[in-house]
Amino acid sequence: MATVVGKLLRFGVLSACLVAIVGGVMFLILHSSEISDFTQFRGAPPYLRSFEGIYGGLLAFDARAVIQAGVIILIATPILRVALSIFAFALERDYLYVAITGIVLLIISIGMFGDLAG
Repeated sequence: MATVVGKLLRFGVLSACLVAIVGGVMFLILHSSEISDFTQFRGAPPYLRSFEGIYGGLLAFDARAVIQAGVIILIATPILRVALSIFAFALERDYLYVAITGIVLLIISIGMFGDLAG
């Protein structure tokens, strides 16, 4: 099981890097002639702050959305590892660790998708 988890983590990180690099190259090609203004900070555009907006940006081949998708893949990788661990512990019939890992996954889910961030 450790090999499967290791491969999952490796695949997740490599795919996140690949997606982010493709988005970065797209961004450089499309915006290389723009002059940057660093006197005022501007965060990510509002459409890139939701899954729906990022998905729509991916369909429109928006470079920023591709980069954001790479970040989402990177964040999802360890979460998938926790989910995979639940199944691994269940196969081993180690129900105490199934419960503990399930609680960890629940806490992560509430933190990400709950309205706790404000």
